Amino acid sequence: MSETKTPTLQYRFDGPEDAPVLILAPSLGTTWHMFDRQVPELVKQWRVLRFDLPGHGGAPAHPAGSVAELSTRLLATLDSLGVHRFGYAGCALGGAVGVELALRHPERLASLALVAASPRFGTPDEFRQRGVTVRTNGLDPIARSAPDRWFTGGFAAAQPAITEWAVQMVRTTDPGCYIASCEALAAFDVRPELGRIGVPTLVLVGSEDQVTGPAEARTLVAGIRDARLAVVPGASHLVPVEQPAAVTDLLVRHFSTAWQQTLDTGRPALRAAAAPVTPAPVATPTPAPAPASLTPPRTVPVAEIGSAAEPQRPVTPSDRYETGLKIRREVLGDAHVEGVLARADAFSGDFEELVTRYAWGEVWDRPGLDRKSRSCVTLTALVAGGHLEDLAVHTRAALRNGLTPQEIKEVLLQAAVYCGVPAANSAFRVARQVIREETMPAE
Repeated sequence: MSETKTPTLQYRFDGPEDAPVLILAPSLGTTWHMFDRQVPELVKQWRVLRFDLPGHGGAPAHPAGSVAELSTRLLATLDSLGVHRFGYAGCALGGAVGVELALRHPERLASLALVAASPRFGTPDEFRQRGVTVRTNGLDPIARSAPDRWFTGGFAAAQPAITEWAVQMVRTTDPGCYIASCEALAAFDVRPELGRIGVPTLVLVGSEDQVTGPAEARTLVAGIRDARLAVVPGASHLVPVEQPAAVTDLLVRHFSTAWQQTLDTGRPALRAAAAPVTPAPVATPTPAPAPASLTPPRTVPVAEIGSAAEPQRPVTPSDRYETGLKIRREVLGDAHVEGVLARADAFSGDFEELVTRYAWGEVWDRPGLDRKSRSCVTLTALVAGGHLEDLAVHTRAALRNGLTPQEIKEVLLQAAVYCGVPAANSAFRVARQVIREETMPAE
């Protein structure tokens, strides 16, 4: 038997060792440096821990494909440091990790701040399409468009150094880890669960945020019992960078109140263990707006945190249908599936139910092959049968499942040998058009 280790996260501490611990968590494509300008004020009261997402900022490239997995890695890191209870502020994907902690591990969390966050980040299709773009064209198209998503136009024009820092921060991210983070955001949807969050929560958003704006922030506030909203004027998505003083003031006031409530109610103090953190070698440097770069210490791997097994119950046809609908949406896209189901009527409805339950809920859900392999088999079968309309649909699905255009080409070449050149000729024509449409970088 072998013991599985949970990869821990690259982190750094700032502030007095005996102070309460406050965690600052970054957004997708950024590093812990996005909070550089909050730290000097925060360390006056707290021991601030910042971490990098996998493959970001020179961190080890161990992809995490779900928000739950990221939260497990964070807890493993905190356990290795003796940090048991803490305050938490996270931006966007970092905020999603905070929501996950509040829902699954509320005993660890004293207070929560969600910055530019949402209970659901756009649609799954948007983030899976971004993964297709990165897989095909690398991170450069995403990096070049980052300032438009993250900052207001006036700020980007007035701060060219910070704008370039943002571009370089994305370019130096590991592509595989970026794609995995996109998958994590695509699958994240906690709208039905918001009412179970019981910790005091600040929801903070820039008034000009076009990614997760005030509407998403109000959804969080409406769903979380003990939440209040702060809208920062003149700021877009990376509000801690664009309006650092306003964000710092809001965080100080929120967490100061939360810590006082903790003391008044007699709950355990939020303190780190007395054991010091050992300095470590320099990791890969990352660009930062501050003049001096910050050197991350080495992380210490620890044993995986286990979870209690849920009791088994029989799988029903309804379960298969719900599973199949979820997989069908993930593979083919929400827009396609919603269109198919909308066109179903009394005559074809039973067929769509059968396909969803049997093909997607049983065969596509089997563990024997991964989704990339199933896409290879499906493409070959469709070429053999001459089903060109379905071939277009499943070429898009193959890209979403992780196949590159080069790999799709190899599948079609293999099919040409065993299914015939005329069939493959038609297949290449269809697949080429789909790949062009799906992999052209966004303007």
